[in-house]
Amino acid sequence: MDGSPPHIFDQHARSLGPGIHHLPPAFTTLNGKVGNVLTGLGIASHERVVIADDDVRYDRDTLARMHDLLQSADVVRPQNYFDPLPWHACWDTARSLLNRMTGGDWPGTLGVRRSVLQRSGGYRGDVLFENLELVRTIKAAGGTEAVPLDLFVRRSPSSTRHFLSQRVRQAYDEMARPWRFVVFLLVLPALALLILARRWAAAVSMILSPVAIAELGRRRAGGRHVFPAVASPAAPVWVVERSACTWLALGARLFLGGVPYRRSVLRTAASSDRELRRRHSGARLAEDLPGKRCDVMPLGVHAS
Repeated sequence: MDGSPPHIFDQHARSLGPGIHHLPPAFTTLNGKVGNVLTGLGIASHERVVIADDDVRYDRDTLARMHDLLQSADVVRPQNYFDPLPWHACWDTARSLLNRMTGGDWPGTLGVRRSVLQRSGGYRGDVLFENLELVRTIKAAGGTEAVPLDLFVRRSPSSTRHFLSQRVRQAYDEMARPWRFVVFLLVLPALALLILARRWAAAVSMILSPVAIAELGRRRAGGRHVFPAVASPAAPVWVVERSACTWLALGARLFLGGVPYRRSVLRTAASSDRELRRRHSGARLAEDLPGKRCDVMPLGVHAS
């Protein structure tokens, strides 16, 4: 699925060659990725589908593992790693290592069972954290999630310019997980208070603790094979940056009504679990009571 302007779309078509179904999205969404995904899922004929950004690089072994995991799970969230590793990818790897200790990272790829997302009627296209929205939607519709921390999928790093442009937007994502958003808001004020109070031991401990957590994440489930040791010391820098960007994200919400994304402003990071469970109660009923019939809406109905 390619949402590029026509002249770039044609260049991509020529470079991809035969055997690739290269198509534009059938409809647009405020978050363009969602329109691409839902169009592709509407065309796909297989039950087990891999969704991936254009910088994700699967090989035969990782695809085979994803295929096997989708036999028992309805959505699979693997672990990305960067290769090569410029400075900003090392910085972002620190985020991944910390996330490996707090529920798993959010990669640029997911595996899904197509029928479950069909049963849910698709997922919202006007949210910023679209992968979280997709996973929450599948779980609200009665599906199951797998987070294999040892399924490592390579990802090519973005340009430095693109990396810098994402800092506030990714901090805004955490509004979908309010407790994390609040924690990041408190980091800089807490660190400043400790320094002003000359509580140096506590300040140093606060600065260094992310290094220990990141290193545990690096060593977890064989992560040392793909994550370099230099990424763990970058964790405090990432935490401080995320705290600063969280305050900027809060300002964007208060003064802009949301965070700028392409040519629009997105207000909602992702729907809450409670809201999605209420919305998809019919799909869960159809799953739980196989003798009953429950009509669901066609794929893509939640795109906007």
